[in-house]
Amino acid sequence: MLIALLLLAILVGASLQRLTGMGFALVSAPFMVLLLGPVSGVVTANICGATASALILGRVVADIEWRKFAGLALAALVGVIPGALLLKVAPAAWLDVGIGALIIAGLSITLFARPRPGDPGAGTMFAAGAASGGMSVLAGVGGPAMSVYAVATRWGQKGFAATMQPYFMVTSLASISAKAVTNPASFPDLPAWAWIAVCLAMVLGLVAGEWAAKHVTHDAGRLLVVILAFAGGAAAMVRGAAALL
Repeated sequence: MLIALLLLAILVGASLQRLTGMGFALVSAPFMVLLLGPVSGVVTANICGATASALILGRVVADIEWRKFAGLALAALVGVIPGALLLKVAPAAWLDVGIGALIIAGLSITLFARPRPGDPGAGTMFAAGAASGGMSVLAGVGGPAMSVYAVATRWGQKGFAATMQPYFMVTSLASISAKAVTNPASFPDLPAWAWIAVCLAMVLGLVAGEWAAKHVTHDAGRLLVVILAFAGGAAAMVRGAAALL
């Protein structure tokens, strides 16, 4: 049952990634954590997230804002390092609780973020990128911090959605590399059929997202991301809390 939910989450997440520029990790990572545990689940989310962004990249490359990408990606690489070190020493149950809390807190901040007057400057870009990188390695989700930054800087949806694809590729690959160094045992040991099913769900989701981009509003897609991610984050917190009691 949980595997079926995971594949459904991957399909929905991939379609939302194509539709809104983000959403794959937010929707699928909580279910990966529930199925595979807080460490291997996040690594799987990073692997699948990088793959989804790579598959979308060719469709949006003309709209990427490379200067913003460079600044955010460099900041994210800084944030990945402390996140990977924390992941190495934290107990699994606390990671479940922490990952769920990070997802819910990040989404809540995104929902209530408001545009800031004037130029937010390099400091805001660095803070957003570093926070996103840290959340990527800890929870498999770097999107909430980027959403807050996009709202605060009035970043247009088209440029934001395109720029997030190479950005998520970089942060996911950096997170995977950091875990390979600090915790090699974190890599998931899944059977071949499971990886094939994941890939098929991802491709089907991207095809569905391509169709949905012509028929579904951005706000509707964003609402679905929020609902599913809140549910998954809460489930991860409940599992961690149950293990601690």
